Amino acid sequence: MSRLFPQDLLKADKVERSQYFQGVIVNHGKLSEVIQKVYKLIINPSSQSSIITVIGPTGVGKSTLIPRIEKLLIERSLEDKNFHSGRIPVVSLEAASPSSGNFDWKDYYYRALVAMEEPLIDYKIDYSTQEVYRDANGKIKVRSTASTNKLRHAQENALQHRQPYAVILDEAQHIQKMSSGRRLQDNMDCLKSIANITKIPHVLIGTYELLMMRNLSGQLSRRNQEVHFPRYKVNSESDKEKFRTVLQSLAFYYMPMTEENNLDSEWEYCYERSLGCVGILKDWLTRALNAALDEGSEKITKHHLEDTALTVAQCQKIITEIIEGEQLLEESASEINRLRALLELNKETAKKSRKNPASNKKGRRIGTPDPVRRKSHFDE
Repeated sequence: MSRLFPQDLLKADKVERSQYFQGVIVNHGKLSEVIQKVYKLIINPSSQSSIITVIGPTGVGKSTLIPRIEKLLIERSLEDKNFHSGRIPVVSLEAASPSSGNFDWKDYYYRALVAMEEPLIDYKIDYSTQEVYRDANGKIKVRSTASTNKLRHAQENALQHRQPYAVILDEAQHIQKMSSGRRLQDNMDCLKSIANITKIPHVLIGTYELLMMRNLSGQLSRRNQEVHFPRYKVNSESDKEKFRTVLQSLAFYYMPMTEENNLDSEWEYCYERSLGCVGILKDWLTRALNAALDEGSEKITKHHLEDTALTVAQCQKIITEIIEGEQLLEESASEINRLRALLELNKETAKKSRKNPASNKKGRRIGTPDPVRRKSHFDE
């Protein structure tokens, strides 16, 4: 079987080999499924989802989604007859974790404006405010006096000029870092409003922490489309085989080492310390590669894996959070029954209502004597 990395890498130094392996993205089942779901939601003109939420465990490989979706949207722009020179296919940025307390919207708007400033595009944006301008080198600047509202208007104006297919926001769970639940709903309402005004869907990519924002209001629930990016589970034969295939692809086909690496015999240990998450597995194999090259070895051994694996305590912490998130996504029988009861679809509830129809019992006007009570009183 031929290996898929450039053979010249075998003559390169360990830094170059490590950098190559870090940049490898292996296509696998769950990644492909999520990419296609998100892409279809973005380009579907009939979709009413202004917010698309991609949720998954830490280390599952969510960040690899972004370059793949960007690639698809760029390819689409090349075939789009309505795509003019002033447009950009996609706007991607990261929601920075606030240094103190609440999510910083001014910082977010600034990052978004910078992300939309393509230096090779002559079609410049009129931000409709003097608070946002370009310096002598053409770089975008924001005056310290600029208010959050003015920066928001500038961002909306820029989005309407650039007309990207989507705005992709990585590490979106940072948006929920607020001092109160009400402010958290305000944050999501703000993103929904921007998406509605500009007619550009916003893709939020983050951990299960994003589930806190899923049902803040009925309006948000209606406009939000969830896509789950799950890990591989060993209790599924299909998942188990796919995980082993990913492990083989990374270790054998793409790891630039003189000797061939076949880690299939260690797949259970690799699953144990990666928790079925391809992102964790990839980072771990990168550390093992570096450890082997530092020793002058051209093959990864169990020793290298053990020395670079996450600790049991780390794995227990991560898997606990993952299971909690997975359980929140499950639709239990009791929750389905409750929904059906609320909709009066539950037959048992409907039968009880017909037997004891509360609406059929006529009430007395205030001040009118109760004949039953009066009769009882006289009988005494």
